Amino acid sequence: MNPAPTNPSAPASSMGATGPVPVAPRGSTLTWVALATALVALVVNVWLWQRLSATREQVARQTAESGLQASDARSVARQAQELARDTAARLAVSEARLSEVALQRNQVEELIQSLSRSRDENLVVDIESAIRLAQQQAQLTGSVEPLVAALKSAEQRVARAAQPRLAQLQRALAKDISRIGNATVSDTPALLVRIDELLRMADDLPLVNAVAEVSAGGSLKRADTESWPSWWQRGLRLVGEEARNLLRVSRIEQPDAALLSPEQSFFVRENFKLKLLNARLGLLARQLESARADISASSASLNKYFDPASRKTQAAANLLQQVQGQLKTMELPRVDETLAALTTAAAGR
Repeated sequence: MNPAPTNPSAPASSMGATGPVPVAPRGSTLTWVALATALVALVVNVWLWQRLSATREQVARQTAESGLQASDARSVARQAQELARDTAARLAVSEARLSEVALQRNQVEELIQSLSRSRDENLVVDIESAIRLAQQQAQLTGSVEPLVAALKSAEQRVARAAQPRLAQLQRALAKDISRIGNATVSDTPALLVRIDELLRMADDLPLVNAVAEVSAGGSLKRADTESWPSWWQRGLRLVGEEARNLLRVSRIEQPDAALLSPEQSFFVRENFKLKLLNARLGLLARQLESARADISASSASLNKYFDPASRKTQAAANLLQQVQGQLKTMELPRVDETLAALTTAAAGR
């Protein structure tokens, strides 16, 4: 190996007393640098290898875990599929049962509606029968109490039923109850009493052509108790009155009444009483038109054949007018609105 060249320009003072300083060769420095580099590379390779091994182990471990998880997932998936199939089967069974339940529910609802309609129809029929029967009773008795009682009972039954389709019937019942309660109805017993009083008065009613009777016996009887001059004076007076009664002048508006004989007068009076009796029977039978006609005929007979100046005839005429006035208000109130509502409810509208 050649010695390193010296620098000739270096000063001489740089030399020590012991001689020149040795200088390390360049080749050994590079060797050490290479060794250090190789050592560092080796350390790095070892470290990298360890890291790679650790990474491989971690990857293998994660792969194993992923495999286990995949296996578990496949197991869970199979379970889920089985659960889904089971759920689908149960759902199909539930839907079938739900369909059956819905069908049964519809049948039950139809049955309930049918029963409800049947109950409402029976209620409507019962109410209509009760109201018509009460109307007949009211016509026979002449009192509105049976009809009002039937209407109130029907209103309570409809309110308890609480069916919307019967609301119109309930309103009609309330309206008829209010109208009948405010109506004025004649008293039948009072009418019968007045007709009976007219029958009792018929025998005492004076006819237009009736001749005033003179109680001669009474006059003679009273004359026996008087003195002689009074007796013959009264006898002369009685003879004069009889003479004046032989000829009587009066004004009669009805010619037929003037030509009545005593026998015909009897039949006129009996005919007047028969008309009153027919009116009484018609009133009891609730044949109001017939009763009105008989009362009108009785009034015409009274005005035609009986003396209008007599107080008895005037009293009988007043009674007949009262009876005629009460017969005009004798018509019982009708329940046509309730019957129309019943017909509508029975038709199901």
